[in-house]
Amino acid sequence: MYSVVGCPDCRALKIVDGRPETTKCQRCGRTSQFSKLRTFYQNEDVDAAREIRARLLAERSGHGDAYDDLGTFADLEEDADSAGMSAEEFLERSGLDTAAVAAAGERADGGSGGSSPSRKETVETALADLDRPTEDEVVAYAADHGVPADYVRSALDRLTRRGDVTETNGRYRLL
Repeated sequence: MYSVVGCPDCRALKIVDGRPETTKCQRCGRTSQFSKLRTFYQNEDVDAAREIRARLLAERSGHGDAYDDLGTFADLEEDADSAGMSAEEFLERSGLDTAAVAAAGERADGGSGGSSPSRKETVETALADLDRPTEDEVVAYAADHGVPADYVRSALDRLTRRGDVTETNGRYRLL
């Protein structure tokens, strides 16, 4: 159940979902017991509650006639969705080849819709796959997967400080 209620201090109108014990006014910050607030409207449909709140605000500001000229929230949302140009039209007008952009997106996704592991995941995988590796072995493994050596060294340092990895005599072990 959605209720349109008014704040007793600043007269702001808001929509409240359900029947909470208290509610806080976003405008003035007052916390009020929900049961003591003036309820202007209640409905199961949030769009209906939006319509009533908007109408009350328009009438309060003297724009009730202008509000009547507007459509419903559903109409406005539909108009907003159809306004402007599509992403494809935007790219074409910008001078880009949409087929080339789509192909680049596929390559970035790996072609399968999935994503490649992050740098951190690559370092952690190296620690899990290799048997008590040295820093150089982890760097070599990560380099084969496109992760720079300086990142690997800093990641090993961070993982060790956090206690996710232990280092003994230059050999690392994932905990």
